[in-house]
Amino acid sequence: MSVEVLKIAKDWFSAQGWRPFPFQEESWQAYLDGSSGLVNAPTGSGKTYSLLMPVMLEYIRNHPDDYKTRRNNGLQAIWITPIRALSKEIELSARRLIDGLELPWRIGVRSGDTSTKDRAAQRSKPPELLITTPESLHLLLASKGYADFFKELKVLVADEWHELMGSKRGVQVELALSRLKTVVPALKVWGISATIGNMDEALQALLGNYYHQRPYSVIRADIHKKIEVISVMPDTLERMPWAGHLGIVLLEKVIEIVRNSKTTLIFTNTRSFAEIWYQKMLDKAPELSGLMAMHHGSISQELRNWVEEQLHLGKLKAVVCTSSLDLGVDFRPVETVVQVGGPKGVARFLQRAGRSGHQPGAVSRIYFVPTHSLELIEAAAIREAIVRKVVEDRLPYIRSFDVLMQYLVTLAVSDGFEADTTLAEIRGTFSFASVTDDEWLWMLNFLTHGGDSLQAYDEYRKVVLQNGIYRVENRAIAMRHRLSIGTIVSDSSMHVKFLSGKYLGTIEEYFITRMSPGDVFWFAGRNLELVRVKDMVAQVRKSNKKSGRVPSWQGGRMPLSSQMSELIRNKLDEVVRGVEHDEELKFLKPLFDLQRQRSHLPGAGDFLVEYFESDEGYHVIMYPFEGRFVHEGIAALVAYRIAQIQPITFSIAMNDYGFELLSDQPIPIEEALETDVLGTTDLLKDIQASVNATEMARRKFRDIAAISGLVFKGYPGKPVKDRHLQSSSQLFFNVFHDYEGHNLLLRQAYEEVMDFQLEEARLRRALDRIARQKIMITYPPKPTPFAFPIMVDRMREKLTTEKIEDRIRKMVVEYDES
Repeated sequence: MSVEVLKIAKDWFSAQGWRPFPFQEESWQAYLDGSSGLVNAPTGSGKTYSLLMPVMLEYIRNHPDDYKTRRNNGLQAIWITPIRALSKEIELSARRLIDGLELPWRIGVRSGDTSTKDRAAQRSKPPELLITTPESLHLLLASKGYADFFKELKVLVADEWHELMGSKRGVQVELALSRLKTVVPALKVWGISATIGNMDEALQALLGNYYHQRPYSVIRADIHKKIEVISVMPDTLERMPWAGHLGIVLLEKVIEIVRNSKTTLIFTNTRSFAEIWYQKMLDKAPELSGLMAMHHGSISQELRNWVEEQLHLGKLKAVVCTSSLDLGVDFRPVETVVQVGGPKGVARFLQRAGRSGHQPGAVSRIYFVPTHSLELIEAAAIREAIVRKVVEDRLPYIRSFDVLMQYLVTLAVSDGFEADTTLAEIRGTFSFASVTDDEWLWMLNFLTHGGDSLQAYDEYRKVVLQNGIYRVENRAIAMRHRLSIGTIVSDSSMHVKFLSGKYLGTIEEYFITRMSPGDVFWFAGRNLELVRVKDMVAQVRKSNKKSGRVPSWQGGRMPLSSQMSELIRNKLDEVVRGVEHDEELKFLKPLFDLQRQRSHLPGAGDFLVEYFESDEGYHVIMYPFEGRFVHEGIAALVAYRIAQIQPITFSIAMNDYGFELLSDQPIPIEEALETDVLGTTDLLKDIQASVNATEMARRKFRDIAAISGLVFKGYPGKPVKDRHLQSSSQLFFNVFHDYEGHNLLLRQAYEEVMDFQLEEARLRRALDRIARQKIMITYPPKPTPFAFPIMVDRMREKLTTEKIEDRIRKMVVEYDES
């Protein structure tokens, strides 16, 4: 029978003028044979149909006589997407296939934007295909009688699994699957993923106990996407590079690229940069007004939908965007992609490159626009990564007890859960396979009694045990919980609305609180004047002023991945050995020559330390080339260890290439290096002492408290103020820290700081590498080209935009004289 249904698939492909790729046919067969698995294929290769097709072929095979007439078949397939924009694309692809196969299937899309009416309709009469998000899937599990809703389910597909796995949303998917496998014992589990370094670990995280107990297949597409990386270089080289300004200097060249293309996506690394580039491009090329739009995660859903629709129709010439358009949304008209600023990671860059030439066989062309000269090294590194097929690992979250606690309450507000069954289920996940009996009992005690510290307070006795079933009886607790489901935690946001009431999007509270009525800021591609703040809404009107503040969003800066760090060090080594061939490295030769002249150009066997004095004080600058987060940890560690030799206070600054310690008194750097200031002895103890791990864990705990349900973020339209959330979570942290050191949520906060913020494992590997290198300490008479951008970054934190521009220009004149 599978032969017959496969013919139906090939006939449909032929009718579209397509031929299936071998990996698609392999996926169809594996699925129809009953396997679970993972499809690994590049963007634009047709990976959606590798799984949509067999889902429908299985249905045809099961109902050969009446598959064209059977209606209301119950929920057959769940398709999980990480972003809402992707839901639209999956829906369009599925509709095309369903219509072509003449199936009377209905498609449901459920996300945070789905109306209450549509959700109720989906519950009473489930669609055959449900496209949803991890959060909405958990909301379904929070409904009474959910088992009946899922009883006909055949498969769950996790799209863009590499994206989900590197976040707590991946843990949500794992937990939902742990229950669905019990409700539907024959359930198949499939994922779609771009290439990642730890593919087998990704598969284990997705399949959980299926990895050892059920047949599975890994289908790899043998499709080699041709990617062309073109650097947009300035006419003259800045030998004293500083971040941010160079990109805008290259504006004219980017506008020329836009003019010569049908449609261009201009990716920036932050929402702030997107706002700046949109405004600057319109100022320079007013003819793009009406033909250019902006897309990022803080703009209203209505505006984002409009942009996506206009892209589909080919009516926009350019869109300035962030990672909100990274993932597999298929905008066929897109011809060209521009990346502004170092991509910091290979996978992210390839994903964005794949937005152009988004069809099989087409060349993906991406223009790289550096924001300072040194970033051109990243373009050369990326090109090397493409040739060597280097790609990053994604670190899966394990033992995220905040997500587990939220999930258990989700089960308790619907039909309740039984302890032994649920423990067996969660141990079947990758994330919680190691949960001990004692940890499980602690979780149950915390949910029912508030643990050791909160048992005197009734509101923390959320769950009650009745006849062996753990349930939430209190309706208010149940309602608050349903409103809080999810793991995406950001700073408190305010809605931005015109005085007429039209909604524009959200902006972080801390930004608006620093503004006064009458101040102008850029948002959603408009110049807006703040009129007033009322009930967590920033009311605005349009402004004709050309200048304005640019909103900044916390966490906007991404660090270099370890793979990019290594590639950059390799490229520098090529320059040192005189074997460089990339045009970017040749262009940077005068900068490298000045670096050599004033200090040293480090090769693979060198570790560079610079020590010099300026009007500001005494500077020690080290260059591990390991990314911002690792440098934050090493800088604090070195500062702490030097202070053990001689009590000194430091200012610390860092970028992705190195870090600076600045003091008003001489720094005993030679003595420090001789006493193993960069060694790994007592590393964990010294890190915790140096970075104030308790303070970092306290900040991390705020998110954990929100996800686990310890603090409530508020009702729709009435969020709890940011400072109140902060004080509540800090209170819990202090209580647990002082009286309940074994609290799993408290322990998790410290582990997340080490694993994800300081990247302790990577930091240790960096110090091991430095131990094998020759330490080159130099005493330059003036700051070097490598040092300059780090010093500028430090000043940027203290000075206003106008002052920083003037100050830097003076420094360039002062320090650029050879």
